[in-house]
Amino acid sequence: MKPSKTIGRILKFGTLWSTSGFVFTVVLQIYARFFLENAPSWTEEASRLFFIYAIAFASGLALKNNYYVHLDMFFNRFNPKIKRRILFAIPFVTFILFGLIMIFSIQLIILGMPERSPSMEFNMGFAFFSIFIMSSAICYYALIQILQSLKSDKK
Repeated sequence: MKPSKTIGRILKFGTLWSTSGFVFTVVLQIYARFFLENAPSWTEEASRLFFIYAIAFASGLALKNNYYVHLDMFFNRFNPKIKRRILFAIPFVTFILFGLIMIFSIQLIILGMPERSPSMEFNMGFAFFSIFIMSSAICYYALIQILQSLKSDKK
């Protein structure tokens, strides 16, 4: 199996489970507020964490499938030479930016290891690991776009 396919499947699986966990905890939170005397305090924190991880897993897939917003009306006014440069510059700048975020997220994960979340008492390094997942997925798919752009320029 190709690495790209494996990475895509892992990201899809993570997105699916994180989104399912988010929906489940929100439904549980709504049910508890309407039908129980005391709503569990951990549901809000769990739903926030599931939401963060859903975004982290889905961000690379959004870049892969071009689901981010494009300003086509503005972009279409440029001549083809400038369009080609922009289409190379955007993934390049994205790769640099999220590469830096990925590097510094490792420090953040290490700093979060001794910290505990307020209601669920889990390691905050786990929460900060979502930044690493997001930035590495975006870097991976931005690099693929850069390589495809270079390959098409050679032709």
